[in-house]
Amino acid sequence: MAESPDIVDLTITNVAHGGVFVARHEGRVIFVPDTIPGEVVRARIVDTRKKSFWRAETLEVLEASPDRVEHVWSAASIDRDPGDRAGGAEFGHIALPAQRRLKGEVLSDALVRFGGLDESVPATRTVVEPTPGDANGDGRGWRTRVSLHVDDEGRVGPYAVRSHRVIPVDDLPLASPAVAEAAPLHDRLEGSTTVDVVQSSDAVIVAVDGVAGGGPLREVVGDRTYTLDPLGFWQVHREAASVLAGAVAGAVDPARFDPSAPNLDLYGGVGLFAGTLADRFGRDIRITTVESESSATDHAAENLADVLGGRAVTARVDRFLRQIGGDAGTHRYRDATIVLDPPRSGAGTAVVRSVTALAPAQIVYVACDPVALARDTRTLGEDGYELVALRAFDLFPHTHHVEAVATFVRAGNGRP
Repeated sequence: MAESPDIVDLTITNVAHGGVFVARHEGRVIFVPDTIPGEVVRARIVDTRKKSFWRAETLEVLEASPDRVEHVWSAASIDRDPGDRAGGAEFGHIALPAQRRLKGEVLSDALVRFGGLDESVPATRTVVEPTPGDANGDGRGWRTRVSLHVDDEGRVGPYAVRSHRVIPVDDLPLASPAVAEAAPLHDRLEGSTTVDVVQSSDAVIVAVDGVAGGGPLREVVGDRTYTLDPLGFWQVHREAASVLAGAVAGAVDPARFDPSAPNLDLYGGVGLFAGTLADRFGRDIRITTVESESSATDHAAENLADVLGGRAVTARVDRFLRQIGGDAGTHRYRDATIVLDPPRSGAGTAVVRSVTALAPAQIVYVACDPVALARDTRTLGEDGYELVALRAFDLFPHTHHVEAVATFVRAGNGRP
């Protein structure tokens, strides 16, 4: 039995969004990290501020799941005091096949609870796929970009879970070998606050407090080279850009794709998906990338210079859509394909409604958050678009994150 009112023995019932697991105690939902459904753990209640749920931290595993393995990162292991566990590998104690199964459950649950889909819809039973390089691997060595922090004593490391306290570490098992070797884990950087280590196709850089020397980096996907700022956004997993590019290319129905239509790549970054569509459907396609970060747009213009109908626009997506909203009644976009790759928070109701007002032939949505995708799926459904295809990818092994590529078309396959 637990020896304190704050310490309780809990049976874990299922997984929740955000890398935590669910137990119930005296009728109340408790969110608990570092465990697995089916386990019995001893935990300490640490946050009772919410009426709907409390939070706890796992102290000891009393009955272990067969899916429990030695943690991939000793700095995040349950052997450590909860306050000293490094963040960033919250599924590292779970066997990889079970990690992917749990991520699929989170995605399915989100689409049903927040997306309004019936459980019979095939998309709600999507299997989370490993990348080719991870299919038979151990899920290590995939991060080509790592952000670390520096404490008041100059020590470098990740933050502790749900904290801004720096945890000094000796290794970074999820980082690529080149990034792990370059990371200044044992240096003292007094007066600094952040360290970013970035590996591109042709370089490894270390940036302290956001200062990176040298010029743009290069990334190669297929036969196309993309340039970007040293600390500009790029996918973190070594295979993510190629996997997602292939998924987006496959998600576009060629029977619905019109190369002469005013196709859009929204939240387009440096032009990865616009380039992907040009490489699939021909470099004379019309496509406009829209990105709020001006330096990324500058790179997109360069990266798409060979696409005859390519255009890169610097603008917030919501404002861009308002500007072209007057075309909604002209059917100008009815044959267009629109790619959406929003931030983790999702596109949101206003952006989705602006997109559906254009009545495009198809929408391809790249999502890095299941709940955000689900909420936007509900809005798309309310506006007459149905989810017809979904693939999910484990681009963040040993974490709770999952990436998905979804295709939406007008319900009934009709055209306005």
